Amino acid sequence: MTFLHNLTAVAASLLIAGPALASDNDHFKGHPANTLEQAVANFSEYNNKLEKMLAGDLTPEAMNEVHQLTYTLENALQKLDDEIDVLEDTLEKVHKASEHADPHTVRSAGEKYLSDSRKIIK
Repeated sequence: MTFLHNLTAVAASLLIAGPALASDNDHFKGHPANTLEQAVANFSEYNNKLEKMLAGDLTPEAMNEVHQLTYTLENALQKLDDEIDVLEDTLEKVHKASEHADPHTVRSAGEKYLSDSRKIIK
């Protein structure tokens, strides 16, 4: 490699690694996903942003933008994962209540399951 190539590689590496070298207080944390609705909205919006970034040139600046937006996606996915766990528990109540012929629990837990699951997908 020539000196210019080495210098370019080092500069690109610093642009990409720069955020990783920041202190915890300075490091990008992404947008929060405190509610299921917020997680779904961020997931959709930031997937679209990532798709646009991947369609373009992945310059060092673009790589930094991708790095930053993945934090918001990770936050959204974590909230979705937590909510899916709750949905699984609710559906299990429906399942067990149906085995025990408990129409009250099937109806109440089933309605809660459907209401919560429709926040993710219609």
